[in-house]
Amino acid sequence: MDKIILLGYMGSGKTEIAKLLAKKIGFTYKDLDHLIESREQLSIPELFESKGEIYFRKAEHQLFKELMASNEQFVLSLGGGTPCYANNHELLQTEGVVSIYLKANIETLYERLVQSKSQRPLIANESNDDLKEFIAKHLFERSFFYNKASHTVVVDSKSPEAIVSEIEKLLL
Repeated sequence: MDKIILLGYMGSGKTEIAKLLAKKIGFTYKDLDHLIESREQLSIPELFESKGEIYFRKAEHQLFKELMASNEQFVLSLGGGTPCYANNHELLQTEGVVSIYLKANIETLYERLVQSKSQRPLIANESNDDLKEFIAKHLFERSFFYNKASHTVVVDSKSPEAIVSEIEKLLL
């Protein structure tokens, strides 16, 4: 196992869990969105605003391909939409890759996302009343791709440490 990829909907805890897991198992931690921001010299919201989602998805796919082709060992946190575009989900099936879907229910996602809407381009303009329906619809559309992961870990009502422990057991 060379690469551990965490995927799931925005707000599922991918970044926090990836950081904790990488530290615990001695792997490098990487965050695809942060790497895109660094390469493009723009934040994700700025990229969406100035160049559009199609440009963003192409840049995301290119960088994801490069990472997956590297010989590095790492824990990588994907953006919520990454597995759903440009056949990125197929890269999760590569030898030496363990992919883990951090699955959260709509209520958990709503509670987490309602507080950080402004930093998330896809939901920044959704009213709080419409957010739950948006999440439900989006999650339904994306679940096919998320369920291509090697493993699923339900994150609702669990501490980050408990989730990391559960993942560690899957990796044995």
